[in-house]
Amino acid sequence: MATPVGMMEAIFSRNKEEHPEPLRAEVQGEIPSWMEGILLRNGPGMHTIGESQYNHWFDGMALLHSFTIKNGEVFYRSKYLRSDTYNCNIEANRIVVSEFGTMAYPDPCKNIFAKAFCYLSHTIPEFTDNCLINIMKNGDDYYATSEVNFIRKINPRTLETLEKVDYTKYVAINLSTSHPHYDSAGNVLNMGTSIVDKGKTKYVIFNIPSSAPASEKRKKKSCLKHLEVMCSIPSRSLLHPSYYHSFGLSENYIVFMEQPFKLDILKMATAYIRGVNWASCLVFHKDDKTWIHLIDKRTKKPVSAKFCTDAMVLFHHVNAYEEEDHVVFDIISYKDNSLYQMFYLKNLGGNFENSTKLNSIPACKRFVIPLQYDKEAEVGSNLVQLPSTTATAVKEKDGSIYCQPELIYEGIELPRINYDYNGKKYRYIYATQVKWSPVPTQVVKVDTLTKTALHWEEEHCWPAEPIFVPSPNAKEEDDGIILSSIVTSDPQKLPFLLILDAKTLKEIARAMVKTDLHLDLHGLFIPEKDLKMEPEADSDNEHE
Repeated sequence: MATPVGMMEAIFSRNKEEHPEPLRAEVQGEIPSWMEGILLRNGPGMHTIGESQYNHWFDGMALLHSFTIKNGEVFYRSKYLRSDTYNCNIEANRIVVSEFGTMAYPDPCKNIFAKAFCYLSHTIPEFTDNCLINIMKNGDDYYATSEVNFIRKINPRTLETLEKVDYTKYVAINLSTSHPHYDSAGNVLNMGTSIVDKGKTKYVIFNIPSSAPASEKRKKKSCLKHLEVMCSIPSRSLLHPSYYHSFGLSENYIVFMEQPFKLDILKMATAYIRGVNWASCLVFHKDDKTWIHLIDKRTKKPVSAKFCTDAMVLFHHVNAYEEEDHVVFDIISYKDNSLYQMFYLKNLGGNFENSTKLNSIPACKRFVIPLQYDKEAEVGSNLVQLPSTTATAVKEKDGSIYCQPELIYEGIELPRINYDYNGKKYRYIYATQVKWSPVPTQVVKVDTLTKTALHWEEEHCWPAEPIFVPSPNAKEEDDGIILSSIVTSDPQKLPFLLILDAKTLKEIARAMVKTDLHLDLHGLFIPEKDLKMEPEADSDNEHE
Protein backbone atom coordinates (compact mmCIF):
# COMPACT_ATOMS: atom_id res chain seq x y z
CA MET A 1 0.00 0.00 0.00
CA ALA A 2 1.79 3.12 -1.19
CA THR A 3 1.19 6.22 0.87
CA PRO A 4 0.91 9.61 -0.90
CA VAL A 5 3.97 11.80 -0.40
CA GLY A 6 3.63 14.12 2.58
CA MET A 7 0.69 12.26 4.09
CA MET A 8 2.79 10.48 6.73
CA GLU A 9 3.90 13.77 8.29
CA ALA A 10 0.33 15.05 8.14
CA ILE A 11 -1.11 11.98 9.84
CA PHE A 12 1.45 11.75 12.63
CA SER A 13 2.75 15.28 13.15
CA ARG A 14 0.08 17.77 12.10
CA ASN A 15 -2.11 19.10 14.91
CA LYS A 16 -5.69 17.95 14.57
CA GLU A 17 -8.55 20.43 14.78
CA GLU A 18 -11.09 19.73 17.51
CA HIS A 19 -14.84 19.60 16.84
CA PRO A 20 -16.64 20.08 20.17
CA GLU A 21 -20.01 20.41 18.41
CA PRO A 22 -21.40 17.25 16.76
CA LEU A 23 -20.81 16.69 13.05
CA ARG A 24 -23.34 14.55 11.22
CA ALA A 25 -21.65 11.68 9.41
CA GLU A 26 -22.73 10.36 6.02
CA VAL A 27 -23.83 6.76 6.53
CA GLN A 28 -23.44 4.13 3.82
CA GLY A 29 -25.18 0.84 4.51
CA GLU A 30 -27.60 0.20 7.34
CA ILE A 31 -26.65 0.32 11.02
CA PRO A 32 -28.51 -2.31 13.12
CA SER A 33 -31.54 -0.76 14.84
CA TRP A 34 -30.41 -2.06 18.25
CA MET A 35 -27.07 -0.25 17.94
CA GLU A 36 -27.25 2.86 20.15
CA GLY A 37 -24.51 4.39 22.25
CA ILE A 38 -21.15 6.15 22.10
CA LEU A 39 -17.82 4.85 20.83
CA LEU A 40 -15.39 6.89 22.93
CA ARG A 41 -11.67 6.89 22.04
CA ASN A 42 -8.46 8.53 23.19
CA GLY A 43 -5.06 9.25 21.66
CA PRO A 44 -2.46 11.92 20.82
CA GLY A 45 -3.67 14.75 18.56
CA MET A 46 -1.31 17.73 19.01
CA HIS A 47 2.46 17.46 18.66
CA THR A 48 3.45 21.07 17.99
CA ILE A 49 2.88 23.97 20.39
CA GLY A 50 4.22 27.32 19.26
CA GLU A 51 7.65 26.59 17.85
CA SER A 52 8.25 23.54 20.03
CA GLN A 53 7.52 19.96 19.02
CA TYR A 54 7.31 16.70 20.94
CA ASN A 55 9.92 14.07 20.15
CA HIS A 56 7.62 11.08 20.34
CA TRP A 57 4.17 10.34 18.94
CA PHE A 58 3.00 8.96 22.32
CA ASP A 59 3.74 12.36 23.93
CA GLY A 60 1.11 14.37 22.04
CA MET A 61 -1.73 16.20 23.77
CA ALA A 62 -4.70 13.91 24.44
CA LEU A 63 -7.53 14.33 21.93
CA LEU A 64 -10.79 12.64 22.88
CA HIS A 65 -13.20 11.79 20.10
CA SER A 66 -16.52 10.01 19.90
CA PHE A 67 -19.06 8.56 17.51
CA THR A 68 -22.61 8.78 18.86
CA ILE A 69 -24.90 6.23 17.21
CA LYS A 70 -28.68 6.55 17.43
CA ASN A 71 -31.63 5.76 15.14
CA GLY A 72 -29.27 4.70 12.36
CA GLU A 73 -27.42 8.03 12.41
CA VAL A 74 -23.89 8.84 13.54
CA PHE A 75 -22.56 12.11 14.98
CA TYR A 76 -18.85 12.79 15.45
CA ARG A 77 -17.19 15.14 17.89
CA SER A 78 -13.69 15.67 19.27
CA LYS A 79 -12.15 17.78 22.01
CA TYR A 80 -8.72 18.14 23.54
CA LEU A 81 -8.47 17.03 27.14
CA ARG A 82 -8.16 20.25 29.16
CA SER A 83 -5.51 18.82 31.46
CA ASP A 84 -3.25 21.02 33.56
CA THR A 85 -0.53 20.04 31.10
CA TYR A 86 -2.57 21.23 28.12
CA ASN A 87 -3.49 24.51 29.82
CA CYS A 88 0.11 25.26 30.85
CA ASN A 89 1.47 24.50 27.39
CA ILE A 90 -1.16 26.55 25.57
CA GLU A 91 -0.74 29.53 27.94
CA ALA A 92 3.04 29.49 27.44
CA ASN A 93 2.71 28.75 23.70
CA ARG A 94 5.45 26.15 24.07
CA ILE A 95 5.97 22.75 25.67
CA VAL A 96 6.62 23.39 29.34
CA VAL A 97 5.53 20.06 30.88
CA SER A 98 7.72 17.00 30.30
CA GLU A 99 6.33 13.85 28.73
CA PHE A 100 7.92 10.39 28.70
CA GLY A 101 9.78 10.93 25.40
CA THR A 102 10.21 14.72 25.61
CA MET A 103 11.90 16.61 28.42
CA ALA A 104 10.74 20.21 28.77
CA TYR A 105 13.24 22.81 29.97
CA PRO A 106 12.77 26.22 31.55
CA ASP A 107 12.50 29.37 29.50
CA PRO A 108 16.08 30.56 28.73
CA CYS A 109 14.99 34.00 29.95
CA LYS A 110 14.41 32.70 33.50
CA ASN A 111 16.91 33.78 36.11
CA ILE A 112 19.43 31.35 37.63
CA PHE A 113 17.38 30.74 40.79
CA ALA A 114 14.25 29.78 38.83
CA LYS A 115 16.31 27.44 36.67
CA ALA A 116 17.89 25.81 39.73
CA PHE A 117 14.46 25.23 41.27
CA CYS A 118 13.28 23.61 38.03
CA TYR A 119 16.19 21.18 38.04
CA LEU A 120 15.64 20.23 41.68
CA SER A 121 11.91 19.69 41.20
CA HIS A 122 12.60 17.16 38.41
CA THR A 123 14.80 14.98 40.64
CA ILE A 124 11.64 13.26 41.86
CA PRO A 125 9.36 14.14 38.95
CA GLU A 126 5.68 14.89 39.18
CA PHE A 127 4.30 13.30 36.09
CA THR A 128 2.07 14.87 33.48
CA ASP A 129 -1.74 14.61 33.63
CA ASN A 130 -1.91 14.36 29.84
CA CYS A 131 -4.07 11.23 29.98
CA LEU A 132 -3.93 10.10 26.36
CA ILE A 133 -4.07 6.29 26.34
CA ASN A 134 -7.46 4.91 27.31
CA ILE A 135 -10.88 5.46 28.89
CA MET A 136 -11.82 3.87 32.23
CA LYS A 137 -15.36 3.34 33.50
CA ASN A 138 -16.05 3.48 37.24
CA GLY A 139 -19.70 3.32 38.23
CA ASP A 140 -21.44 6.07 36.26
CA ASP A 141 -18.19 7.98 35.77
CA TYR A 142 -15.65 7.92 32.94
CA TYR A 143 -11.97 8.85 33.12
CA ALA A 144 -9.22 9.52 30.60
CA THR A 145 -6.21 7.48 31.70
CA SER A 146 -2.51 7.02 31.00
CA GLU A 147 0.23 5.16 32.89
CA VAL A 148 0.90 7.58 35.72
CA ASN A 149 -0.84 8.46 38.98
CA PHE A 150 -3.23 11.00 37.45
CA ILE A 151 -6.57 10.33 35.73
CA ARG A 152 -9.05 12.92 34.44
CA LYS A 153 -12.80 12.59 34.79
CA ILE A 154 -14.65 13.43 31.57
CA ASN A 155 -18.18 13.83 30.31
CA PRO A 156 -18.68 11.08 27.70
CA ARG A 157 -21.45 12.98 25.89
CA THR A 158 -19.80 16.39 25.54
CA LEU A 159 -16.12 15.37 26.03
CA GLU A 160 -15.73 18.12 28.62
CA THR A 161 -12.84 17.73 31.04
CA LEU A 162 -13.95 17.50 34.66
CA GLU A 163 -11.93 16.95 37.82
CA LYS A 164 -8.35 15.79 38.12
CA VAL A 165 -7.86 12.71 40.30
CA ASP A 166 -4.57 11.72 41.91
CA TYR A 167 -4.34 8.01 42.75
CA THR A 168 -1.73 8.76 45.43
CA LYS A 169 -4.49 10.18 47.63
CA TYR A 170 -5.95 6.68 47.82
CA VAL A 171 -3.06 4.27 47.22
CA ALA A 172 0.75 4.62 47.31
CA ILE A 173 1.59 4.22 43.61
CA ASN A 174 3.62 6.29 41.14
CA LEU A 175 2.55 4.48 37.97
CA SER A 176 -0.56 2.55 36.95
CA THR A 177 -1.82 0.60 33.96
CA SER A 178 -4.36 2.10 31.58
CA HIS A 179 -5.95 -1.33 31.04
CA PRO A 180 -8.02 -2.11 34.13
CA HIS A 181 -10.38 -5.07 34.33
CA TYR A 182 -14.05 -5.06 35.31
CA ASP A 183 -16.12 -7.72 37.06
CA SER A 184 -19.80 -8.41 36.40
CA ALA A 185 -20.79 -5.83 39.06
CA GLY A 186 -18.68 -3.12 37.40
CA ASN A 187 -15.96 -3.06 40.06
CA VAL A 188 -12.56 -2.01 38.69
CA LEU A 189 -9.39 -4.05 39.23
CA ASN A 190 -6.08 -2.40 38.37
CA MET A 191 -2.35 -2.46 39.10
CA GLY A 192 0.25 0.18 39.84
CA THR A 193 3.92 0.44 40.80
CA SER A 194 5.01 1.89 44.13
CA ILE A 195 8.60 3.10 43.78
CA VAL A 196 10.87 2.98 46.85
CA ASP A 197 8.01 3.55 49.26
CA LYS A 198 9.28 2.92 52.80
CA GLY A 199 12.37 1.32 51.32
CA LYS A 200 10.46 -1.06 49.02
CA THR A 201 9.45 -1.13 45.37
CA LYS A 202 6.39 -3.22 44.68
CA TYR A 203 3.53 -3.87 42.29
CA VAL A 204 0.20 -3.05 43.91
CA ILE A 205 -3.12 -4.62 42.90
CA PHE A 206 -6.16 -2.62 43.92
CA ASN A 207 -9.93 -2.67 43.59
CA ILE A 208 -12.28 0.30 43.06
CA PRO A 209 -15.96 -0.42 43.83
CA SER A 210 -18.56 0.46 41.22
CA SER A 211 -20.60 2.46 43.71
CA ALA A 212 -20.15 4.28 47.01
CA PRO A 213 -21.97 3.07 50.15
CA ALA A 214 -25.65 4.04 50.27
CA SER A 215 -24.94 6.59 53.01
CA GLU A 216 -22.67 8.54 50.64
CA LYS A 217 -24.58 8.28 47.37
CA ARG A 218 -26.62 11.41 48.06
CA LYS A 219 -23.40 13.34 48.59
CA LYS A 220 -22.08 12.11 45.21
CA LYS A 221 -18.89 10.85 46.82
CA SER A 222 -16.31 9.31 44.49
CA CYS A 223 -15.97 5.53 44.45
CA LEU A 224 -12.20 6.10 44.54
CA LYS A 225 -12.47 7.05 48.21
CA HIS A 226 -13.32 3.38 48.84
CA LEU A 227 -10.37 1.97 46.88
CA GLU A 228 -8.93 -1.16 48.54
CA VAL A 229 -5.51 -2.73 48.08
CA MET A 230 -5.90 -6.44 47.33
CA CYS A 231 -2.24 -7.39 47.60
CA SER A 232 1.26 -6.40 46.50
CA ILE A 233 4.15 -8.19 44.82
CA PRO A 234 7.73 -7.17 45.69
CA SER A 235 9.77 -6.04 42.69
CA ARG A 236 12.77 -8.28 42.06
CA SER A 237 14.86 -5.11 42.04
CA LEU A 238 14.48 -2.07 44.30
CA LEU A 239 15.66 0.42 41.68
CA HIS A 240 14.75 -1.43 38.47
CA PRO A 241 11.02 -2.22 38.46
CA SER A 242 9.45 -3.84 35.43
CA TYR A 243 7.43 -1.78 32.97
CA TYR A 244 3.97 -3.20 32.20
CA HIS A 245 1.01 -1.93 30.21
CA SER A 246 -1.62 -4.52 31.16
CA PHE A 247 -2.24 -7.72 33.12
CA GLY A 248 -4.38 -10.83 32.82
CA LEU A 249 -7.43 -11.97 34.76
CA SER A 250 -9.10 -15.38 35.00
CA GLU A 251 -11.98 -16.36 37.28
CA ASN A 252 -9.76 -16.90 40.31
CA TYR A 253 -6.31 -15.60 39.37
CA ILE A 254 -4.53 -12.41 38.36
CA VAL A 255 -1.66 -12.91 35.88
CA PHE A 256 1.25 -10.48 36.04
CA MET A 257 4.31 -10.71 33.79
CA GLU A 258 7.40 -9.14 35.38
CA GLN A 259 9.31 -8.65 32.15
CA PRO A 260 12.96 -7.57 31.88
CA PHE A 261 11.89 -4.29 30.27
CA LYS A 262 12.78 -2.12 33.24
CA LEU A 263 12.81 1.44 34.50
CA ASP A 264 16.14 2.60 35.91
CA ILE A 265 15.01 4.78 38.82
CA LEU A 266 18.39 6.41 39.44
CA LYS A 267 18.68 7.38 35.79
CA MET A 268 15.13 8.76 35.86
CA ALA A 269 15.99 10.90 38.88
CA THR A 270 18.93 12.47 37.03
CA ALA A 271 17.45 12.55 33.51
CA TYR A 272 16.51 16.24 33.65
CA ILE A 273 19.98 17.32 34.73
CA ARG A 274 21.64 15.04 32.17
CA GLY A 275 19.48 16.44 29.36
CA VAL A 276 17.80 13.18 28.38
CA ASN A 277 14.18 12.04 28.39
CA TRP A 278 12.63 9.53 30.77
CA ALA A 279 12.14 7.03 27.93
CA SER A 280 15.92 6.63 27.74
CA CYS A 281 15.75 5.21 31.28
CA LEU A 282 13.66 2.26 30.10
CA VAL A 283 16.02 -0.62 29.29
CA PHE A 284 15.44 -4.10 27.89
CA HIS A 285 17.64 -6.77 29.50
CA LYS A 286 17.59 -9.46 26.79
CA ASP A 287 19.51 -12.02 28.85
CA ASP A 288 17.17 -11.91 31.86
CA LYS A 289 14.09 -14.02 32.45
CA THR A 290 10.46 -12.95 32.46
CA TRP A 291 8.80 -13.97 35.72
CA ILE A 292 5.15 -15.03 35.71
CA HIS A 293 3.21 -14.20 38.88
CA LEU A 294 -0.17 -15.72 39.71
CA ILE A 295 -2.19 -14.05 42.45
CA ASP A 296 -5.07 -16.02 43.95
CA LYS A 297 -8.04 -13.64 44.20
CA ARG A 298 -9.59 -15.76 46.96
CA THR A 299 -6.60 -15.72 49.32
CA LYS A 300 -5.28 -12.37 48.00
CA LYS A 301 -1.79 -13.89 47.95
CA PRO A 302 0.67 -14.82 45.20
CA VAL A 303 1.02 -18.50 44.31
CA SER A 304 4.28 -19.71 45.85
CA ALA A 305 5.58 -21.62 42.81
CA LYS A 306 8.08 -19.75 40.65
CA PHE A 307 7.21 -19.64 36.95
CA CYS A 308 9.44 -18.05 34.30
CA THR A 309 9.96 -17.77 30.58
CA ASP A 310 12.37 -16.13 28.14
CA ALA A 311 13.00 -12.39 27.92
CA MET A 312 10.25 -10.56 26.04
CA VAL A 313 8.46 -7.25 25.75
CA LEU A 314 4.70 -7.29 25.98
CA PHE A 315 2.13 -4.54 26.09
CA HIS A 316 -1.20 -6.33 25.80
CA HIS A 317 -2.75 -9.33 27.49
CA VAL A 318 -5.58 -10.83 25.45
CA ASN A 319 -7.43 -13.08 27.91
CA ALA A 320 -6.93 -15.70 30.64
CA TYR A 321 -9.01 -18.62 31.84
CA GLU A 322 -8.82 -21.79 33.91
CA GLU A 323 -9.10 -25.30 32.53
CA GLU A 324 -8.55 -28.60 34.35
CA ASP A 325 -6.27 -27.18 37.07
CA HIS A 326 -4.33 -24.99 34.64
CA VAL A 327 -4.33 -21.23 34.04
CA VAL A 328 -4.27 -20.52 30.31
CA PHE A 329 -3.41 -17.00 29.18
CA ASP A 330 -2.76 -15.33 25.84
CA ILE A 331 -0.53 -12.30 25.26
CA ILE A 332 0.93 -10.28 22.38
CA SER A 333 4.71 -10.27 22.75
CA TYR A 334 7.85 -8.98 21.03
CA LYS A 335 11.43 -10.21 21.07
CA ASP A 336 12.78 -6.73 21.84
CA ASN A 337 11.77 -3.14 22.65
CA SER A 338 12.22 -1.65 19.16
CA LEU A 339 8.51 -0.83 18.77
CA TYR A 340 8.71 2.20 21.08
CA GLN A 341 11.73 3.58 19.19
CA MET A 342 9.84 3.51 15.89
CA PHE A 343 7.31 6.07 17.07
CA TYR A 344 9.76 8.92 17.50
CA LEU A 345 8.47 11.60 15.12
CA LYS A 346 11.82 11.79 13.32
CA ASN A 347 11.18 8.20 12.19
CA LEU A 348 7.65 8.90 10.96
CA GLY A 349 8.53 10.99 7.94
CA GLY A 350 8.25 10.68 4.19
CA ASN A 351 10.35 7.50 3.92
CA PHE A 352 8.26 5.83 6.62
CA GLU A 353 7.44 2.63 4.76
CA ASN A 354 11.10 1.85 4.11
CA SER A 355 12.66 3.20 7.30
CA THR A 356 10.34 1.69 9.91
CA LYS A 357 10.30 -2.02 9.22
CA LEU A 358 9.49 -4.00 12.34
CA ASN A 359 12.53 -5.72 13.87
CA SER A 360 10.28 -7.95 15.94
CA ILE A 361 6.87 -9.01 14.64
CA PRO A 362 4.26 -9.11 17.43
CA ALA A 363 3.07 -12.63 18.12
CA CYS A 364 0.04 -13.91 19.99
CA LYS A 365 1.30 -16.63 22.31
CA ARG A 366 -0.49 -18.93 24.73
CA PHE A 367 1.05 -19.84 28.09
CA VAL A 368 -0.28 -22.67 30.24
CA ILE A 369 0.49 -22.71 33.96
CA PRO A 370 -0.18 -25.89 35.97
CA LEU A 371 -1.91 -25.22 39.30
CA GLN A 372 -1.76 -28.80 40.60
CA TYR A 373 1.28 -30.95 39.82
CA ASP A 374 3.51 -33.57 41.39
CA LYS A 375 6.05 -31.74 43.51
CA GLU A 376 8.31 -34.81 43.21
CA ALA A 377 8.23 -34.72 39.41
CA GLU A 378 11.58 -35.30 37.73
CA VAL A 379 13.67 -32.36 36.57
CA GLY A 380 13.00 -31.77 32.89
CA SER A 381 9.47 -33.17 32.94
CA ASN A 382 6.59 -31.23 31.38
CA LEU A 383 3.95 -30.45 34.00
CA VAL A 384 1.24 -29.36 31.54
CA GLN A 385 -1.45 -32.03 31.27
CA LEU A 386 -3.80 -30.31 28.81
CA PRO A 387 -3.92 -32.28 25.53
CA SER A 388 -5.25 -29.29 23.59
CA THR A 389 -2.00 -27.27 23.71
CA THR A 390 1.65 -27.54 22.77
CA ALA A 391 2.63 -25.06 25.52
CA THR A 392 4.95 -26.56 28.13
CA ALA A 393 5.93 -25.94 31.74
CA VAL A 394 9.17 -27.77 32.55
CA LYS A 395 10.57 -28.31 36.02
CA GLU A 396 14.09 -26.87 36.43
CA LYS A 397 16.90 -27.96 38.74
CA ASP A 398 16.32 -25.02 41.09
CA GLY A 399 12.66 -25.92 41.47
CA SER A 400 11.39 -23.13 39.22
CA ILE A 401 9.12 -23.95 36.28
CA TYR A 402 10.25 -22.81 32.83
CA CYS A 403 7.31 -22.10 30.52
CA GLN A 404 7.35 -22.20 26.73
CA PRO A 405 4.29 -20.86 24.88
CA GLU A 406 2.25 -22.10 21.98
CA LEU A 407 2.16 -19.76 18.98
CA ILE A 408 -1.42 -18.77 18.12
CA TYR A 409 -0.96 -16.14 15.40
CA GLU A 410 1.69 -13.68 14.21
CA GLY A 411 1.45 -10.04 13.20
CA ILE A 412 -1.46 -8.75 15.31
CA GLU A 413 -1.75 -5.99 17.91
CA LEU A 414 -4.37 -4.01 19.86
CA PRO A 415 -6.32 -7.20 20.72
CA ARG A 416 -9.91 -7.13 21.94
CA ILE A 417 -12.41 -9.87 22.78
CA ASN A 418 -16.09 -10.20 23.57
CA TYR A 419 -15.65 -8.94 27.15
CA ASP A 420 -18.50 -11.16 28.34
CA TYR A 421 -15.88 -13.92 27.92
CA ASN A 422 -13.16 -12.13 29.87
CA GLY A 423 -11.65 -14.58 32.35
CA LYS A 424 -13.47 -17.47 30.65
CA LYS A 425 -12.57 -19.98 27.97
CA TYR A 426 -12.96 -18.19 24.67
CA ARG A 427 -12.22 -18.61 20.98
CA TYR A 428 -12.02 -15.31 19.08
CA ILE A 429 -9.61 -12.38 19.11
CA TYR A 430 -10.38 -9.15 17.26
CA ALA A 431 -7.24 -7.16 16.51
CA THR A 432 -5.36 -5.11 13.96
CA GLN A 433 -2.95 -6.73 11.54
CA VAL A 434 0.55 -5.31 11.48
CA LYS A 435 2.51 -5.89 8.26
CA TRP A 436 5.26 -3.63 6.96
CA SER A 437 5.20 -1.17 9.85
CA PRO A 438 3.93 -0.75 13.41
CA VAL A 439 0.86 1.02 11.97
CA PRO A 440 -2.08 -1.38 11.42
CA THR A 441 -3.33 -2.04 7.89
CA GLN A 442 -6.15 -4.55 8.51
CA VAL A 443 -8.84 -5.53 10.96
CA VAL A 444 -8.48 -9.22 11.75
CA LYS A 445 -10.54 -11.88 13.54
CA VAL A 446 -8.36 -14.73 14.82
CA ASP A 447 -9.83 -18.14 15.65
CA THR A 448 -7.59 -19.43 18.45
CA LEU A 449 -8.88 -22.98 17.94
CA THR A 450 -8.09 -23.34 14.24
CA LYS A 451 -5.40 -20.61 14.14
CA THR A 452 -7.03 -19.15 11.05
CA ALA A 453 -8.17 -15.58 10.49
CA LEU A 454 -10.65 -13.39 8.64
CA HIS A 455 -9.54 -9.96 7.40
CA TRP A 456 -10.95 -6.59 6.43
CA GLU A 457 -8.66 -4.36 4.39
CA GLU A 458 -9.03 -1.35 2.10
CA GLU A 459 -6.36 0.62 0.30
CA HIS A 460 -5.05 3.71 2.14
CA CYS A 461 -6.99 2.78 5.29
CA TRP A 462 -5.45 2.48 8.74
CA PRO A 463 -7.82 0.93 11.28
CA ALA A 464 -7.89 1.60 15.00
CA GLU A 465 -8.30 -1.00 17.73
CA PRO A 466 -11.50 -2.95 16.92
CA ILE A 467 -14.20 -2.84 19.59
CA PHE A 468 -16.62 -5.77 19.90
CA VAL A 469 -20.25 -4.91 20.76
CA PRO A 470 -22.47 -7.94 21.51
CA SER A 471 -25.87 -8.30 19.89
CA PRO A 472 -28.95 -8.29 22.13
CA ASN A 473 -29.74 -11.85 23.24
CA ALA A 474 -26.47 -13.11 21.73
CA LYS A 475 -26.17 -16.91 21.79
CA GLU A 476 -22.65 -17.33 20.45
CA GLU A 477 -19.36 -15.66 21.32
CA ASP A 478 -19.13 -13.82 18.00
CA ASP A 479 -22.76 -12.63 17.82
CA GLY A 480 -22.21 -8.89 17.49
CA ILE A 481 -20.54 -6.13 15.53
CA ILE A 482 -17.08 -4.60 15.33
CA LEU A 483 -16.45 -0.85 15.47
CA SER A 484 -13.18 0.67 14.24
CA SER A 485 -12.23 4.26 13.53
CA ILE A 486 -10.49 4.43 10.14
CA VAL A 487 -7.85 7.02 9.25
CA THR A 488 -7.20 7.41 5.54
CA SER A 489 -3.86 8.31 3.96
CA ASP A 490 -5.47 9.34 0.67
CA PRO A 491 -6.49 13.04 0.81
CA GLN A 492 -9.34 12.29 -1.62
CA LYS A 493 -10.89 9.73 0.71
CA LEU A 494 -12.89 10.68 3.81
CA PRO A 495 -12.10 8.96 7.12
CA PHE A 496 -14.92 6.91 8.63
CA LEU A 497 -16.31 4.73 11.37
CA LEU A 498 -16.28 1.15 10.12
CA ILE A 499 -19.05 -1.24 11.24
CA LEU A 500 -18.43 -4.95 10.59
CA ASP A 501 -20.36 -8.16 11.23
CA ALA A 502 -18.27 -9.87 13.94
CA LYS A 503 -19.03 -13.35 12.57
CA THR A 504 -17.99 -12.78 8.97
CA LEU A 505 -15.98 -9.55 9.22
CA LYS A 506 -18.03 -8.28 6.29
CA GLU A 507 -18.86 -4.57 6.20
CA ILE A 508 -22.36 -3.66 7.39
CA ALA A 509 -22.01 0.11 7.19
CA ARG A 510 -19.61 3.02 7.40
CA ALA A 511 -20.10 6.57 8.65
CA MET A 512 -17.89 9.08 6.81
CA VAL A 513 -16.91 12.36 8.46
CA LYS A 514 -15.73 15.53 6.74
CA THR A 515 -12.76 16.20 8.98
CA ASP A 516 -9.35 14.75 9.82
CA LEU A 517 -9.46 11.84 12.24
CA HIS A 518 -6.40 11.23 14.37
CA LEU A 519 -4.74 7.88 14.95
CA ASP A 520 -5.89 6.94 18.43
CA LEU A 521 -4.89 4.26 20.92
CA HIS A 522 -7.69 2.78 23.01
CA GLY A 523 -11.28 3.32 24.06
CA LEU A 524 -14.63 1.69 24.76
CA PHE A 525 -18.23 1.54 23.65
CA ILE A 526 -20.87 2.87 26.05
CA PRO A 527 -24.38 1.52 25.40
CA GLU A 528 -27.09 4.19 25.60
CA LYS A 529 -28.61 2.46 28.64
CA ASP A 530 -25.35 2.97 30.57
CA LEU A 531 -25.22 6.72 29.97
CA LYS A 532 -26.55 9.25 32.46
CA MET A 533 -29.76 10.94 31.37
CA GLU A 534 -28.34 14.43 31.77
CA PRO A 535 -24.82 15.65 30.90
CA GLU A 536 -22.49 16.61 33.73
CA ALA A 537 -22.55 20.27 34.75
CA ASP A 538 -19.04 20.40 36.23
CA SER A 539 -16.56 22.95 34.91
CA ASP A 540 -13.33 22.24 33.07
CA ASN A 541 -11.24 23.40 36.02
CA GLU A 542 -12.91 21.67 38.94
CA HIS A 543 -10.51 19.51 40.95
CA GLU A 544 -11.28 16.73 43.33
